[in-house]
Amino acid sequence: MNSSTSLPPRSRRSGAQTAASKKPGRRPRRALKFFFSFLAIIILVLAGYAVYLWKQADNALSNVALPGGNAQPIPSSERAQVKPLAMLLLGMDYRKQTGSMNTDVVMVIAMNPKSNTATVVSVPRDTDPELPGYKEQKINQFYAGFHRTATTKENLKDEAADAYARDKTREMIGKLFDIPINYTAVLNFQGFADVVDALGGIDVYVDQDMRYVDTADGTDINLKKGDQHLDGKNALDFVRYRKSNRGTAASSDFDRNDRQSRVLGAIVDKMKSVGGITKLAGVIGAVGDNLRTDIPKTQIENMLKTYYDINRSDIRFIPLEGKWKSPYVYLDQEKLEEAKKALAEELSANGRSAAESAASADSSGE
Repeated sequence: MNSSTSLPPRSRRSGAQTAASKKPGRRPRRALKFFFSFLAIIILVLAGYAVYLWKQADNALSNVALPGGNAQPIPSSERAQVKPLAMLLLGMDYRKQTGSMNTDVVMVIAMNPKSNTATVVSVPRDTDPELPGYKEQKINQFYAGFHRTATTKENLKDEAADAYARDKTREMIGKLFDIPINYTAVLNFQGFADVVDALGGIDVYVDQDMRYVDTADGTDINLKKGDQHLDGKNALDFVRYRKSNRGTAASSDFDRNDRQSRVLGAIVDKMKSVGGITKLAGVIGAVGDNLRTDIPKTQIENMLKTYYDINRSDIRFIPLEGKWKSPYVYLDQEKLEEAKKALAEELSANGRSAAESAASADSSGE
């Protein structure tokens, strides 16, 4: 009995040891369970946010794209993922104060999905295209002229008149560059400013002091030379600036074309830096009623998917040059031929990378 009563309480000690031995094992399992639960919540939140952003972008695209443009599906051979495409981009200087419909920005953009490259050719606004069958006038006046014809002679209204003017302008510019142009987009300058604001501004080098005031249409340009972070209004002033009435140096159409190219490049850089999807819906939404285009919604989606990751270094900018003889700019024919060749290369089956390689091989005698 004494020996039995002198034995230590083995059951308690054993129980204590068991509990102690279980604690270190339970804590990691509980920590892992909490971690994976937390991770699942984050994934669900991010997925929900991505769906929300996509719906926003999808709704914005519906407002921008060609009305009813998805009634007919795009053939697989015509999709932007497969076929090189050319687009005419017109920036319209429309202001209620003047009622002008002049397209002071004229750009042709050729894109190749295989090489994932693009070529952008900008045309001075005062260019006389000197095309047979077209009247002698500045290139920025043709869209407005076609629109007047649509409303006065063709009895077209609203979207039909816009479509007529787009088609006729695209046809003319296609003849200027000897290429088929697939689509046209007409962007009001306010839409351009809104896009820059939706991106949080852009960083560009302002090449000179710029000061110009016009109380008739509300213009008030006031920019300083140097590296600048520009909001939408100032970015628009930067690309529009041409003359001064406050003591700063004047500019030219050729300077404007160069600035347009640099601003477009800065927008591409900003889209890459902000992570894209978080700003995409806002950028598309900012365009809103300021854009008129004949691109079907499905094709716009195809373009976004195909060229979303394009780098600024993969975009070749070619501002056309020429001689000013009032009131027109007459294009330098060598520069025009260079632009035609560059656009044709971009629209070739394999893109300009293949064409440049072939040219390099020819020059080396291979």
